[in-house]
Amino acid sequence: MIGQFFAEAFGVLNGNRARSLLTILGLIIGVAAVIAIQILGHAMSGAVGGLLGSLNDRSFILFPNARQADIGKAAFRIDDIERARNVVPNVAVAMPAGGTQRIISFAHAHPRMTISADSDVSFVDVPLVYGRNIDAQDVASASPVAVLSDSANRRLFSSIDSVGENIRIGEHRFVVVGVRSKPIQGIIPITFGGDVFIPYTTYERFYVRSSPLLFARFVVTDPSRIGETEVGIVNYFKALKSSRSDYATFDRKSFTSTMDGVFGAMTLVVALIGAVSLVVAGIGIMNIMLVSVTERTREIGVRKAIGATRAQVLAQFFIEALLLSSIGCGIGLVIGLAIGAIINRFVLIALSGVIAPIPWVQSVLIAVIFATIVTLVFGTYPAYRAARLDPIEALRYE
Repeated sequence: MIGQFFAEAFGVLNGNRARSLLTILGLIIGVAAVIAIQILGHAMSGAVGGLLGSLNDRSFILFPNARQADIGKAAFRIDDIERARNVVPNVAVAMPAGGTQRIISFAHAHPRMTISADSDVSFVDVPLVYGRNIDAQDVASASPVAVLSDSANRRLFSSIDSVGENIRIGEHRFVVVGVRSKPIQGIIPITFGGDVFIPYTTYERFYVRSSPLLFARFVVTDPSRIGETEVGIVNYFKALKSSRSDYATFDRKSFTSTMDGVFGAMTLVVALIGAVSLVVAGIGIMNIMLVSVTERTREIGVRKAIGATRAQVLAQFFIEALLLSSIGCGIGLVIGLAIGAIINRFVLIALSGVIAPIPWVQSVLIAVIFATIVTLVFGTYPAYRAARLDPIEALRYE
């Protein structure tokens, strides 16, 4: 019986294809928009993670707030960074951030590259392909050792494994102790740390000395307390300099949380727009169903006269509304998935290099929920009205 109702309902909708398509157009647009923006929200979160590169969750950067009148007055020195490590709890490593560019020489190669300070507790999570990382002994003795990025290694050496080779950075000689793998990147090549990493004590001795600094990097012991550690560092430097000096911090976790909030707000706005489209589409479906009931009043009378019950008439028109909403939500689901997947594949993945999984199950659930709401809210009344028709009056209807 139910199969027969579906066959009849499909025949009615197929007989009025243009009207049916126009009826569900708003539903298609609403569902497609909500699903597409939801997929893009997930993809953009992954893209942000990719653009941040290998910066780990244990480190943050301190810098003067750009809104203050004179940033130069907020500059600090290497001694200030070292005292902050001893005063503020949960700080494992404190070192200058940023880098300095120098000519690096090996054989006939003399490229200009960026030198950065690092420690035995690194601020990036890039695995090694050869050798070792900087260790505590290197830091304690300010050793002239270097760990190369993948790009620096390829620019300097024809062989891949350069561990043990001597390079000259300016007037200083360094021994290569490790080579890092190539980080995941897209079209936008955002990296943290530059090309060559040396112990921060060596960096301070050769390149900082008594120069004023505007950036400092801190690595924390407990990443779950990184927020309070950042507050402590900011308050320390404010008290150290003056009440008019202001500082800000940057870390991966808070930045990604902020961006997730932005994408969540965008998704909510589009969901509200989709809800308006849903209401408009639902009203259209209810209107068409009421028109259908009016057009088929005599048919309803004949059905009841030959023994059809109210429940059967109700089911017939309810299934028609269900088919309309299901077809609309199904088309919207396919379009939304296609739009989201295309933009993710050819824009976001290309920019960031990170492939974010598409939330298939959540997208299907959205389409099913939309179809259920439209059917129950806007399809029940026309079906109930058809079931309540008096068969005698219906047969006399012209």
